[in-house]
Amino acid sequence: MTDKPFAKGLVEIFTGSGKGKTSTALGMVLRALGHGLRVHIIFFMKGNYPYGERNMLPQLANVSFQSFGHEQFVDPQNVKAEEREQAGEALQAARAAIASGKFDLVVLDEVNVAVAWKLIEVEDLLKLIEEKPQNVELILTGRYADQRLIERADLVTEMVEVKHPYQKGIKARKGIEY
Repeated sequence: MTDKPFAKGLVEIFTGSGKGKTSTALGMVLRALGHGLRVHIIFFMKGNYPYGERNMLPQLANVSFQSFGHEQFVDPQNVKAEEREQAGEALQAARAAIASGKFDLVVLDEVNVAVAWKLIEVEDLLKLIEEKPQNVELILTGRYADQRLIERADLVTEMVEVKHPYQKGIKARKGIEY
C-alpha cells in the first residue's frame, strides 16, 4: 500500500428520507479499512447517544472518530447556541482531520442536517470541500443535502423511504437502528 491509495479523492453524499445513510457510510469505512486505508469519522449532532458503531470502532485498526453534540436530539425550530457551538467544533475538527495528511477517507456523518438546520453554514462546508487535498475521499451523510453540495459532489445517492417499521409503531431497535 502506498502512502496515497488514490490520486483523486471524491466527494460522496448519502442523503434522503430513507434509512441507510450512516449505514452506507460505515460500510464504505469497513471496505476502506479492508484495503489498509486510514479513516476518520466526525459525528455531527450525535454526542453521547449509545450508537453501536461507537462501541465497535475503537476495536478496529486505522480508524478514529470524534463525536459532537448532546444526547438529546436537536429541535430544528429551537436550535440552541450550544448546539451551534458543537457543530462549529465538529466542522473545525473535520477541517483539521482532512488537512492533517493522516487520513485517506473522512466521513462527516449528519453534516447535511447540520447545514439544513443552520447549525453550520453551507458556505463553510463548501469551502472545506474546496480546500480538501486531492487524495482525500470525503463522505457527507444526512437528510436534506443542500443543492449546492449536491452540485459539487462527485457521487450522490438518495435513500428513498418506501416502507419503514416505524409506520407500524415499531420503535428504533438497539443494534439495528442505533
